[in-house]
Amino acid sequence: MSDLHAPAREVLDQIAALPATSGRPLVICDVDEVVFHMIAHLETFLAARDMGFLRHAYQLTGNIARKDSDTPIGQDEVRRILLEFFAETSDKQRPVDGAATALERLSADCEVIFLTNLPGSANKPARERLLAHHGMPYPVVTNSGPKGGAAAALSAGRGRPVVFIDDSPQNLKSVNLCLPETHLVQFVADDRFRAAIDPLPAVGLLTGDWQETSAHILTILKRS
Repeated sequence: MSDLHAPAREVLDQIAALPATSGRPLVICDVDEVVFHMIAHLETFLAARDMGFLRHAYQLTGNIARKDSDTPIGQDEVRRILLEFFAETSDKQRPVDGAATALERLSADCEVIFLTNLPGSANKPARERLLAHHGMPYPVVTNSGPKGGAAAALSAGRGRPVVFIDDSPQNLKSVNLCLPETHLVQFVADDRFRAAIDPLPAVGLLTGDWQETSAHILTILKRS
């Protein structure tokens, strides 16, 4: 595994602290734009600062600009904005319709773990509380960067099959590289951004619907 995909020590420590595995199939699920809306919240946040997206493309750096400008803000400013955004909204994000019901159904047969790229260590407890409040009280592991190494570490010693659900093409590619037997689901709640995505060959389902997602995963379980 390259250094690019290797999980940080703090990620491995979180994984080591998880409850003992049940041996059931594993569902590794992202949070932002998968079970909680993010894009809509971020648009509101940016608009309040006279900024917005240049296009419906799955990237942040190079895709945020000030109003009446086509020049994107720099990477450092994007990082600063994201830190402010998550600090302000980690305890306020709206759930995606059907997410809690679908994950509850899947949790009867699977072990469900959230793997989320969340800046700011203080934001994890707020996110855990909000997830539990909305009926999704599953373990949360916070990561940074590509998720392949973290997903591989999470799956070690746990049941099979493994399903990975994420909105980010980069994270899906990373998991496919590090854990190629994983069943990949690309979930994007925002219709505009989902429509702009070129489907990845390794992804079994591209969707924004949790009923479709749970049916797809249950079919995988039946085949295994």
